Amino acid sequence: MATNPNNTTHFRLLLALFIVSFLVVPSSSNDTAYATSLIKFKQSLTNATMLENWKEPPLPKLCAWNKPNWIGCMCQNGSFYGLRLEGMGLSGTIDTESLSNLPILTFSVMNNNFSGPFPSGINKLGKLRSLFLANNGFSGEIPEDSFLGMRSMRKVVMNDNSFTGNIPLSMLKLPKLVELKLQNNGFEGRIPDFRQENLTANFSYNDLEGRIPVTLSKLSGDSFIGNINLCGEPLQPCKPKKPVLKISLIAASLGFLTLAALTLLFLIYRTRSTRPLKYEKSIDTSRTEYEEPSKKSNVKSGELLYFVRNDVQRFELEDLLRASAEVLGSGSFGSSYKAALYNGQSYVVRRFKQMSNVGKEEFYEHMRRLGRLSHPNLLPLVAFYYRKDEKLLISEFVDNGSLASHLHGKRSSNQMALDWPTRLRIVKGVARGLAYLYKELPTLTLPHGHLKSSNVLLTAAYEPLLSDYALSPVINKDHSHQFMVAHKSPESTQNHRVTRKTDVWSLGILILELLTGHFPANYLKQGGGPTADLANWVNSVVREEWTGEVFDKEMRSRNGEGQMLRLLKIGMCCCEWNVEKRWGLSEAVEKIEELDFEDDFSSYASDGDVYSSRAMTDEDFSFSRASFTTT
Repeated sequence: MATNPNNTTHFRLLLALFIVSFLVVPSSSNDTAYATSLIKFKQSLTNATMLENWKEPPLPKLCAWNKPNWIGCMCQNGSFYGLRLEGMGLSGTIDTESLSNLPILTFSVMNNNFSGPFPSGINKLGKLRSLFLANNGFSGEIPEDSFLGMRSMRKVVMNDNSFTGNIPLSMLKLPKLVELKLQNNGFEGRIPDFRQENLTANFSYNDLEGRIPVTLSKLSGDSFIGNINLCGEPLQPCKPKKPVLKISLIAASLGFLTLAALTLLFLIYRTRSTRPLKYEKSIDTSRTEYEEPSKKSNVKSGELLYFVRNDVQRFELEDLLRASAEVLGSGSFGSSYKAALYNGQSYVVRRFKQMSNVGKEEFYEHMRRLGRLSHPNLLPLVAFYYRKDEKLLISEFVDNGSLASHLHGKRSSNQMALDWPTRLRIVKGVARGLAYLYKELPTLTLPHGHLKSSNVLLTAAYEPLLSDYALSPVINKDHSHQFMVAHKSPESTQNHRVTRKTDVWSLGILILELLTGHFPANYLKQGGGPTADLANWVNSVVREEWTGEVFDKEMRSRNGEGQMLRLLKIGMCCCEWNVEKRWGLSEAVEKIEELDFEDDFSSYASDGDVYSSRAMTDEDFSFSRASFTTT
């Protein structure tokens, strides 16, 4: 029987319309699931009265073609594709987890009252193309990896907030980015070298510094104004360096400091030659204010100390001034003293001159924040003293010294070397303490910042205590760049940037130092451009299959070689020069926790996870040798 061509055409048209309608209009089951997620998201908000129709039982559909049934939803052809919650007076928390299963292309909460850190987990919104956070009260540093994996992102608008720290490098990995607005914040450091085509950006009115990248030099000057330390096109040319003048100033400064030091030593010798060293001499204040408090009975020295812990016996500044003191050392950040109080308790007093990066209120808040930290592997801050030109940080004295002194100092005849089980226990404690800092200080790019063996103290049971942690926000920037361990990392010495993986690099160097017994000599160099000679040496020895030459012979372990090799690989993966390839802290901690000093080498030779030097390949220890050259 012949087929009517008209009927066939009509049938095909109906079928096509049916298919299109099926593809375009979301199913009611999808809308139900989306509605449930939106209601959960609403629960994380405060003052959400304008989202009155976001409630149970939900409306049957989110969208009526291009018109939303739900306030704030964005719709096209009956499909939900985003949220525009602008000017609604919203505050609270942005729960990205509840939105992660939604097909959100655009997310906007501009002109609201949100505050606190950058929304955690925003990169869970994998399809997001446009992010609008402008005109809120967001603050703090944005984690470096916040935008990783967001390859569809086209617009990032975060102007008029209070963000600080560096512009996250993960923004460089947004290949489709065409609009970036960061003006009117507190971003610091250099502007990254954005290379996206047709990018329009605004960095005005921040605290950015250095030369404007050539890739951004075609933008208007208005995009950079308000950053007094920026230079280069389209702003004023950068001033040429004057090395001769700089050297002269350094020489003059060194001469002055030498003369001052000799004068101070002479005075101390004359006035204190037969008396124990007292701590009041180390405080740069007038003698009438502190030396004779009895003549000023209305001044209570104890009120000048601010205690951040409630589980210690209180004492006054006068008690510290009268205590017999022992000079423990003078480092790049200041001098350290051991002060023995009348009650028998001893404290370490650290004196800082280069700690004026923030004002008084911010300093007090940061110290209170550190005082709230509590972990078995952290040396707790007890109290502090504040003056504009100097600060004192006070903590309990740890009698067993530092890891550096045990590894590199002269031992007494009855003092044993650190064996393998002890070193593994120290590494595990350091990793746990660092993981705690990462968890409790999520907005800091450098939760520690100065991790090295001299800042790992050991209890009588050889449990490690991290010290000098989380000081980068308050240390003067120039000084921190010169002396902090984090700024010896490859990413800092070569690219003038640090990331959340920078402390992992310091952990890796510490692991190599502990395994080899070699001191990382590059830490002694000031400023940028050191060579990572310890990691480079370990890498070269392993490649030549001299692994037995790597380990410190004082570890004296016959049954731990397999675990030592595993820890060696962990340390080298933490020291990877390429930040993208470098392990994150969670991965490093997980691998460290798997180690057991009682397991011998043979137990790993049969399970496919062999770590002997002969089984290692170039892939196992893939350092970039060129990356360790001096810049």
